[in-house]
Amino acid sequence: SDVCSSDLTASQDEDWIARAADAVREVCHRAEVACVIDRHVGLVTRLGLDGVHLTDGARSVRKVRKALGADAIVGAFCGASRHDGMNAGEAGADYVAFGAFYPTETKANTSPADPEVLTWCQMFLTLPCVAIGGIKLENAAPLVSAGADFLAVSSGVWDHQDGPAAAVAMFNRVIDEAMTASKV
Repeated sequence: SDVCSSDLTASQDEDWIARAADAVREVCHRAEVACVIDRHVGLVTRLGLDGVHLTDGARSVRKVRKALGADAIVGAFCGASRHDGMNAGEAGADYVAFGAFYPTETKANTSPADPEVLTWCQMFLTLPCVAIGGIKLENAAPLVSAGADFLAVSSGVWDHQDGPAAAVAMFNRVIDEAMTASKV
């Protein structure tokens, strides 16, 4: 589906999304963290969010960039496609995301991505790359070592036995260790 035409209109869940966005936006902005919504382009400005994560590779980046302006964050999920990553960067994306690297229930209908795409991204693109899909504490380090600038983590944080705060602290240690090891 065309992200721009379908998401610039209100969704059935718009009230729920607006309430959630209000709560999350305030927490993010107090911590000086960007608040980006998945696919709902039309809600970015209306809800005072910082940007949008698009799920159609490079297809709508240019149109969304024009609609939201130069200051908005526009990210593009590119699956395992280097071609989409390159096109998204050329179209004005602020970051590209690749995955799913591991089995996941959050990112449906994705082709498996090889961590080598993250290394390629570091070599050939100037924008940050995000690793997505099934990332947990025990499998995050190879993605960081391969070149992920950011990890998109869902159940690895929210479903962690010690709670989200503990999971985030542990992820930070894993990331720091992987970055140190890859510099040696």
